[in-house]
Amino acid sequence: MGWGRILIVFFIFTSSIGRAQEEFVPAPAKHITSFSFRMLSGGIIVMKAKLSQFPDSLNFIFDTGSGGISLDSMTTITLGIKGSLSDKTIRGIAGIRQVKFAYNQKLHLPGLTVDSLNFHINDYEVLTSAYGEKIDGIIGYSFINRYILRIDYDSSKMHVYTKGTFKYPRGGFLLRPLLTSLPVMTADVKDDREVRSRFYFDTGAGMCLLLSNDFASDSAFTKPKRKWFVTQAEGLGGKAPMKQGVIKQIKIGPYKFRNVPTYIFDDQYNVTSYPYLGGLIGNDLLRRFNLIINYEKRDIYMIPNTHFKDVFDYSYTGIGMYVIDGEIRIIDVMPGSPAQEAGFKPEDIIMAVENNFSQSIQAYKNLMQSPGQKIKILVLREGEPIILTLRVKSILGR
Repeated sequence: MGWGRILIVFFIFTSSIGRAQEEFVPAPAKHITSFSFRMLSGGIIVMKAKLSQFPDSLNFIFDTGSGGISLDSMTTITLGIKGSLSDKTIRGIAGIRQVKFAYNQKLHLPGLTVDSLNFHINDYEVLTSAYGEKIDGIIGYSFINRYILRIDYDSSKMHVYTKGTFKYPRGGFLLRPLLTSLPVMTADVKDDREVRSRFYFDTGAGMCLLLSNDFASDSAFTKPKRKWFVTQAEGLGGKAPMKQGVIKQIKIGPYKFRNVPTYIFDDQYNVTSYPYLGGLIGNDLLRRFNLIINYEKRDIYMIPNTHFKDVFDYSYTGIGMYVIDGEIRIIDVMPGSPAQEAGFKPEDIIMAVENNFSQSIQAYKNLMQSPGQKIKILVLREGEPIILTLRVKSILGR
């Protein structure tokens, strides 16, 4: 009798295995195309693409923090695209706007055409000025959710696959974000004490960590005597005042980063959806991992790459410089900053930094990322050349 029961149990067990083996298995994901991208300051990804029937290549920022896909308003004027006013609004760090749409457009990437895209139209002049090159649009959820994407920061290449079963390589961490149109991840931030919260996973943010002032105040996790520096950041709607400093640590899954550059801002437009979220984690941190983004499975797989141990940017100058009419101009000088102490004034035109006359705002920003160094900067003020000496501070307070 006892053996009979054992045989029956064994038969049921093996039969259930047989049925499981007959269940439907999605087809394997297939590689479609691969193409190169570039990184701008803060780790921002810029990729080339063409729009519909237009022959010129355009610059798009790859942004998991965008719930759709968008075009710059000046680009639409140049191309002769007429937008249709909608009843939808979008929020950014500096404002809320009702938007127009360019409906049913195509996006041509190397080896891939994506059709039936509805681009919302927005003004990205401040981004173009800040990065020193034309930003024609932002590629977000409307593209990302159609494919599996593998982003390799070591080779600066993006690989696109069809949806389907996908084998993740060894040596990484599977992040399971909450996902509507924007991925939301959990992380632990630590300074005076440790706090767990939710954050946007935002490849379009050129920083490590951005916190809302409400979250920082209510959680009281930062050290009371922590020093913060006055600054600002660029985003939808323009520029927003912020304070800049460091926190002791952030932990994402098993990965810890110490002395993390952090911005805190008054989130008056509730971009960070406090108290649901504490802020966002940006691409100056995320670029330290090669990523596999699989929205169908709600997976983001993170593998530490060669940038994992890159030194963070702790520099502070207090200069707000932008490319305007082909010139690199000082627009903002933060009070009490090294820029103010050096004698910079709004409307100064930067001619050279440390004998670099390239007129590349990216190169000049890189040269100013050396805390403790004195940097010679040639400016043109009311038609007269002046040499100013800027001493770059460190937000580490060392």
